[in-house]
Amino acid sequence: MLAYLRETILGSVPSHIQDASTFVLVTIAVIMCAFLLHRKIWNNQPKVENLPPQIPSSIPFLGEAIKFNESPIDYLLAAYKKYGPVFTFTMVGKTFTYLIGSESAALFFNSKNEDLNAEDVYSRLTTPVFGKGVAYDCPNSLFLEQKKMLKSGLNIAQFKEHIPKIIEETNTYFERWERRGQANLFKAFSELIILTASRCLHGKEIRSKLDESVAQLYADLDGGFTHLAWLLPGWLPLPSFRKRDRAHLEMKKIFHEVIENRRKNGNAEEDMLQTLITSTYKDGRPLTDDEISGMLIGLLLAGQHTSSTTSAWMGFFISKHQDIQQKLYEEQMKICDGDIDTVNYQDLKDCQLLDRCLKESLRLRPPIMTMMRMCRSPQKVAGYTIPAGHQICVSPTTNQRLEDTWEDATTYNPDRFLDPDVANSEKFAYVPFGAGRHRCIGESFAYVQIKTLWSVMLRKYKFELVDNYFPEIDYSTMIHTPKNPIIKYTLRERS
Repeated sequence: MLAYLRETILGSVPSHIQDASTFVLVTIAVIMCAFLLHRKIWNNQPKVENLPPQIPSSIPFLGEAIKFNESPIDYLLAAYKKYGPVFTFTMVGKTFTYLIGSESAALFFNSKNEDLNAEDVYSRLTTPVFGKGVAYDCPNSLFLEQKKMLKSGLNIAQFKEHIPKIIEETNTYFERWERRGQANLFKAFSELIILTASRCLHGKEIRSKLDESVAQLYADLDGGFTHLAWLLPGWLPLPSFRKRDRAHLEMKKIFHEVIENRRKNGNAEEDMLQTLITSTYKDGRPLTDDEISGMLIGLLLAGQHTSSTTSAWMGFFISKHQDIQQKLYEEQMKICDGDIDTVNYQDLKDCQLLDRCLKESLRLRPPIMTMMRMCRSPQKVAGYTIPAGHQICVSPTTNQRLEDTWEDATTYNPDRFLDPDVANSEKFAYVPFGAGRHRCIGESFAYVQIKTLWSVMLRKYKFELVDNYFPEIDYSTMIHTPKNPIIKYTLRERS
């Protein structure tokens, strides 16, 4: 844990000041601030009857942090077996109550924001990256209006226009690959998702500016999504925070210039940028340039994490299961009917095995391990009362591996989704994109984007594991990415 804190806090500080005394002072300061805050909150808590079972810990302040971070999913599954569907533990001065299983998770997904609040948990993480006045930095009623605007630009008509752009970007990207070799699959998808999403959602002007320097700005913004950014105040002078804030300002300048040109020249394009330029709130007020920029940054980065991680994990699953990959290739050949360079929206709908593989990859490796809300008022579930101040959590990864819900839960079996009731037998058993009023608005675009990318890639390449190595999960990041994600590829011979 100390090694992780050192790397996160001082990772990009010059080596000559990365000495033990500096690390100790920073760590002590972080721990003391969090401890005092936790004690103040704890002392002000009213006594509550029928609390959920508490997992004991003998480590002051850190609580279960070390055990949990070693292997979060194993920790949660073991706690579920021992304590049942609702249990509580503390980490770094915060109290977490997990709801495991479909029945208890219903409290989370059916809740109203005034009871289980999202801003209280996520705002310090997202506001420095997206900007003020959008997402979790505005009243929930306003955020819902913003989501509705974004959703209006994520429709089937737009998706049909997106697919050729994704194909073009993908083909151009893979010109850099050799006929055969090894590649970092997660890195490739991270770059591809940014390129294709920017092309489709941000518009051609912003995509045209996506050179290496702008890509680095995205990377620096992306570096704002860390455990540390979630735990600590954003004004602390940490290197990653300074990079994030500088990148935010630079990206806003780029967006503002493009927006100004569109407003002045009337160059209307059919893309998300234009959707937001012409959108208005219920009271008739148009979006400001800052709001448009922040929403576009949020839309891109929120999807970049999830789609690149999911795409990479799917690649490793189908490389491990060569029989499934061969069937996927045959499906592509049947659907393309000899025209291997063309994919359209109907083709994606017809790729049923590809769809099932994507769903199964999301089941076993959902990119978001835990969804959280701050409990603002006492909540009752499974005979327990959760007091205000707890962070209430649902883990898609855990719910989607429960043996009492999923047959052969840890086995990669896309054909389980041939049974239409397999994910609907319990409403919240399968929640990689959330559920109910909390469902991700970008889900449909993610499916179109990932299925298009993989349609092109399956037609181009055969993929294999390197020395039968299947990546372990990197639990040190907020998005559970694959460790050492190197894949072997071979260009397919065209007949």
